[in-house]
Amino acid sequence: MALIDLDRVAPPGPPRAARPPIRAYRRGGLLLALVLLTVLGGAVPAAGICWRYLGAITSPLAPDGPIELAGGRVYTVGTAGADPVVTAWSTDDPPRRLWSVRAPVGAGPGVVPPSSVTVRPAGDVALLTAGVATTAVDAASGRIRWSSPIAVTVLAGSGIGVTVDRVFRAGTVYDQASGAPGPLYFSATGEPHTEPPLRTDVRGLDLADGHTVWTVAPGGAVTVDQVPGPDPAVLITSSARLSLVSGRTGEPVRQADLPRLSGHGPAGGALLGDVALVSYQNPGRQVAYRARTLQRLWSRPVPDLVADPADCQGVLCDGGHGNLRVLDPGTGQARWRTGEDVDLAIRAGYVLETDAASGEPVRLTDPHTGATAVDLDGWSAPVAGAADAPLLLRRRDGHGGQAFAAVVPGHAAVRELGSAGVRLGDCDADGHYLACRSPEGLRLWAYRI
Repeated sequence: MALIDLDRVAPPGPPRAARPPIRAYRRGGLLLALVLLTVLGGAVPAAGICWRYLGAITSPLAPDGPIELAGGRVYTVGTAGADPVVTAWSTDDPPRRLWSVRAPVGAGPGVVPPSSVTVRPAGDVALLTAGVATTAVDAASGRIRWSSPIAVTVLAGSGIGVTVDRVFRAGTVYDQASGAPGPLYFSATGEPHTEPPLRTDVRGLDLADGHTVWTVAPGGAVTVDQVPGPDPAVLITSSARLSLVSGRTGEPVRQADLPRLSGHGPAGGALLGDVALVSYQNPGRQVAYRARTLQRLWSRPVPDLVADPADCQGVLCDGGHGNLRVLDPGTGQARWRTGEDVDLAIRAGYVLETDAASGEPVRLTDPHTGATAVDLDGWSAPVAGAADAPLLLRRRDGHGGQAFAAVVPGHAAVRELGSAGVRLGDCDADGHYLACRSPEGLRLWAYRI
């Protein structure tokens, strides 16, 4: 906390030499700070912090529909017949309805659950994905611009979206009524087939109008990941090679052949930061490559099954609950370990440890050493949010409401924001706003640290 000495004109009295030395005030101020930290459970007093209630959105919302905070707007999902309805709201005081649109457009028959809807702003469009179908709408007006029968991934900063469409041999659709055993392979729309795909069409779409800018068609099944960095790129992992492709043009940047191990090619691939992880089965093995250069980094055996696996998001883990090691993605070596039953996720630049049984936050740790950076004892739940945004925390405030606090990236301290004196359900947050369900509707707060 900051201790400020206000230099005011004093009334006549003892000479200045009779005033206690400044160190006495410092001692008193430090004692007061320690008392406040103890009373507030380790939270930093909210001096200089803005916490403002904006209002409630009272329109009917689907009970299982998501809440999305992005680009300074709130997106909610309701229902109208079989179709979810996405509504955009401003973050004004009070919030204003901007537009509503049904999603998806042109989908097949059947009910699309609101819980399957995602909203992703991308420049001057917003992509609404319900199930697997995607509808692009004008971000300002909600006017439909184009649609895709399959999911679209946004390449940040490029104006390009990527689709992955598996092409199968005719006559291989699985007869679900037969119940015949055997491996199944699924199309981008979820249709099962009895044979692997002949090829996979990876397309780059112009997000403004949906037209195809480029197409790459590797053979067989592949995984496609967005590579972080200033130059938009995608990494395609097939059973034969790694291919780095320009996100803007689709031109190949570089390739690397993948070896067969024990007679088997890779079973899949994933990206963790700037490291590509290629997985093999029978026996299990993980091989790491630098995503931009395709340089091989390391290889390690992995078990086919873990009895009690931990949920690790954005963290490379080995082992399970009670014996969990955190690995360095660049070397594959163990950085630190924990013997607690916790799940791990990257939040606010730290590793958030949550109790595997209750979901309560335990601590924030240094991702390199495992040392405790922030003790989260007393906070009942983290608020959903992006990995690089401030971590918002909540707990009961003792008056029937909820108290909220935040941990800002780069600052190892809990900063109290304020309280909400109402019963609240699920919440979502970004770097500026908090939205929570309540019996009165969706309540919205603005905060600044």
